Amino acid sequence: MSDNKGMTEDEARAFHGYFVTGFIGFTAVAIVAHFLVWSWRPWL
Repeated sequence: MSDNKGMTEDEARAFHGYFVTGFIGFTAVAIVAHFLVWSWRPWL
């Protein structure tokens, strides 16, 4: 059995990069969607 649990440091850095990129992309899409809905029907 292997005692290696988890990721190597390089794998962790790559995963972190993908995660941050995905989070920024998701946030950008959410901001655009909120702006478009607000332009259609302002809630404030």
